[in-house]
Amino acid sequence: MATSDSEHQVDVYDATLRDGTQRVGISLTVEDKLRIAARLDDLGVAFIEGGYPGSNPKDIELFRRARERSWTSAALVAFGSTRRARLAVEDDPQLAALLAAGTPACAIFGKSSRLHVTEVLRVGLDENLRMIEESVAYLRAHDRRVIYDAEHFFDGYRDDPSYALETLAAASRGGAEVLVLCDTNGGSLPWQIEEALGATQRAVRTPLGMHAHDDVGCAVANTLAAVRAGVRHVQGTINGYGERCGNVNLCTVVANLELKMGLRALRRGALAELHDLSHFVAEVANVTPDEHLPYVGDSAFAHKGGTHVAAMRRTPLSYNHVDPALVGNRTRVVMSELSGRANVQSLAEEHGALLEDGADLEVLGAIKESEARGCAFDAAEASIALMMRRRAPGYQAPFRLVDYMVIVGKREGRGDFTEASLKLAVGDEILHTAAEGNGPVSALAAALRKALTPAFPAILAIQLVDYKVRILDGKEGTGAVTRVLIDSRSGPRQWSTVGASANILEASWQALVDSIEYGLSVS
Repeated sequence: MATSDSEHQVDVYDATLRDGTQRVGISLTVEDKLRIAARLDDLGVAFIEGGYPGSNPKDIELFRRARERSWTSAALVAFGSTRRARLAVEDDPQLAALLAAGTPACAIFGKSSRLHVTEVLRVGLDENLRMIEESVAYLRAHDRRVIYDAEHFFDGYRDDPSYALETLAAASRGGAEVLVLCDTNGGSLPWQIEEALGATQRAVRTPLGMHAHDDVGCAVANTLAAVRAGVRHVQGTINGYGERCGNVNLCTVVANLELKMGLRALRRGALAELHDLSHFVAEVANVTPDEHLPYVGDSAFAHKGGTHVAAMRRTPLSYNHVDPALVGNRTRVVMSELSGRANVQSLAEEHGALLEDGADLEVLGAIKESEARGCAFDAAEASIALMMRRRAPGYQAPFRLVDYMVIVGKREGRGDFTEASLKLAVGDEILHTAAEGNGPVSALAAALRKALTPAFPAILAIQLVDYKVRILDGKEGTGAVTRVLIDSRSGPRQWSTVGASANILEASWQALVDSIEYGLSVS
């Protein structure tokens, strides 16, 4: 277990497993935490905060199981607080739980703010200093590395600079290896961070760290300001998960450290795994990924404007601030009414569609016309691919609709029922079939599959995985245009298609047909 070696110029302390789970809606099992910790360890993170063993049985179990594993780069950390007031360190159950966790390092938080000491803890100022120093010294005496988190430091510094610095001195006397300055309420601004850091560096010799929250949207800026001022220990969480508005997003911080500031934070080559790490943690936490996150979001390097795409076809960095591959991401070209020919040409190349002269303008015109009717292609790239393929020389659609009819009703003794019948042209043959479903779209999909399966058995592998409906103008009532987005999957491949109409069934049919036709064309 190592932290600051010749490779690391900044130690990354990940608090996703403890601080990150304070986000509303996130709850990780012990197995979830171990899976995430293993990925972080592989990336070369210096510290992984496993949890708070003094607060719940789950974290006690985590540390028990963690002792059975080998950790290659990270020091596992148990988190807790200073001793309770008027209680000897050897009698404090929280400190005992930290030692029982068996981790090589412990992080304990203490009060830096005079307000919190007198109004929250309700102890004397000198007693708080003793609580800090004695707790750190006790853990050090038991051969633990100690990281001291100075809670509410920046608020406390603005209120009473002298006392805030005294609390750090107490932790330093106790033997803490790093003093982490916490913007616990997330309300500080970068110049306030710099001012407090400058005074702190003049007052203490122990290395400093930074722990930022994002309540005013400055967590990344505050952390980078701290590093710029000389801090070499940064705490945060993957994807910025955390209480209220979240902690600082380590994905953004680490990418900026390595790509913008030239400081090594992970093992060599690990930065290219950042995109996958972000999505892996989101999946384990059962949180929909924020695709607009810097660096790691799937839209971080997405371009819609025609002028932008045209420039990027000449030189990729004209509208990308870095090469997306450096963080494991990629450039995406998105189509809309704002797009130009370059967008069509880029997507045609990506999908291997051969367009004759002028066909790109036809596709562009069709996209703009469809968007005027209510379609949106940002998340429906398969529908665009089909527009191009249908205009490619020699392309023949696998089937063509002749007509369909859907009956929805309620019968005594039977309840609700839905039946769909349709006629399809497959080559020179007209197929007529019918099917039932639990709704009109379900019945149409069943009838379509029933008709096509003999000729195209690959359709059996195509699954509809999501169906989204959006009413575009609610003021129009039942006559409003409806947009339907269908997500489909076949094996590892997933795609999305769109349809729009004042008739919700017709909008669904458009998206459904595109979904099946695209799936058959790539199977």
